[in-house]
Amino acid sequence: MVEAFDVVDLIRAKRDKGTLSTAQIDWLIDAYTRGYVADEQMSAMTMAIFLNGMEREEIRDLTLAMIASGETLNFDGLDKPTTDKHSTGGVGDKITLPLAPLVASFGVAVPQLSGRGLGHTGGTLDKLESIPGWRANLSNEEFHQQLKDVGAVVCAAGSGLAPADGKLYALRDITGTVEAIPLIASSIMSKKIAEGTAALVLDVKFGSGAFMQDPARSRELAETMVRIGKDAGVKTVALLSNMNVPLGLAIGNANEVRESVEVLAGGGPKDVVELTVALAREMLALAGQPDADVEAALADGRAMDTWRAMISAQGGEPDAPLPVAKESHVVLAERDGVLTTQHALPFGISAWRLGAGRARKEDPVDHAAGIDLHAKPGDTVTKGQPLFTMHTSDAARFDRALEALEGAYVVGDAGSAIEDGGPLIAGRVD
Repeated sequence: MVEAFDVVDLIRAKRDKGTLSTAQIDWLIDAYTRGYVADEQMSAMTMAIFLNGMEREEIRDLTLAMIASGETLNFDGLDKPTTDKHSTGGVGDKITLPLAPLVASFGVAVPQLSGRGLGHTGGTLDKLESIPGWRANLSNEEFHQQLKDVGAVVCAAGSGLAPADGKLYALRDITGTVEAIPLIASSIMSKKIAEGTAALVLDVKFGSGAFMQDPARSRELAETMVRIGKDAGVKTVALLSNMNVPLGLAIGNANEVRESVEVLAGGGPKDVVELTVALAREMLALAGQPDADVEAALADGRAMDTWRAMISAQGGEPDAPLPVAKESHVVLAERDGVLTTQHALPFGISAWRLGAGRARKEDPVDHAAGIDLHAKPGDTVTKGQPLFTMHTSDAARFDRALEALEGAYVVGDAGSAIEDGGPLIAGRVD
């Protein structure tokens, strides 16, 4: 086979701030997927992209080429509209759990292909696997049948969707090019568009516990992904949300499931409810229901009914007890005052060190490990009052988990400035 292009020419073009054509990008991704373009050559290309960026058309072509590297799902046979949500991840971000059944309770199909956690950000599948019997892997037939019967599916993505992205992501991780916005945007959107959904709402986070901490960079990422969605014919909207403070009161796996069920029962922490409701409204508006009464579906049990059906359909027992940790450690306030600081990233790292996350993809997760917060920034506290409780199966983990939290939380004088980074939802991109 005679190759259409020379990869070194393409690397030089991007190195010198040139623009690659559709044909060149299509060839590059195909040649890399089949192994003709070597990892070291693609490493040079990703660094050139990291340093020099890409034009809108290049990002679109890159995304479409990664989609074309594998299979795509099709929901034309469904008698209901499809809409999905993607979050860039954060600390305590369990929003998918209440959101998918909430939106599905309005007769809209939510095909949510999710992932596992790595590092300080938790994975939706790890959380759901806290539920006895629940399974993440479904066949295509089971996936489509559950969408018809229940309306919501949260499961593992098959390896056939955008395989070029999987290969490229692993390379970016070891070459210092993860943060390149064209590469992040095309990575996320190639998988989401390959899922076949007609509409997509993005929750793009900024702040201490976010993947992209700078608000301006988060907005740039959101705008780039919304443009990709529009260019690919997928109705796409993004919300910018604050991840300076952990979301909700639970950080971990089983405890985040408990908190999600509280939301579905009409309760739960105010910030989790606010973000769930905001994202549900956006998803339902894109699916043709701009006036849906989202709060009513939480209050009257419809969303909970769909949750129970969704969990049961994947072998889970919605009423079964969730795992409880063998060991716990309570951290108390050392003085009277106001909790002024609660940085998300250190709390995420601490929960990870307790066993709630993994350092390598093959590592096991302790589903009972994590942190339960008893106060949030702005709350008045008294000396000796519990600030948070740490949970783990191995008490030897407490020391390093506590080390991660040095300086991460502060009790100040009444009237002190609160470090929460502002409103939960800081903007919208459409």
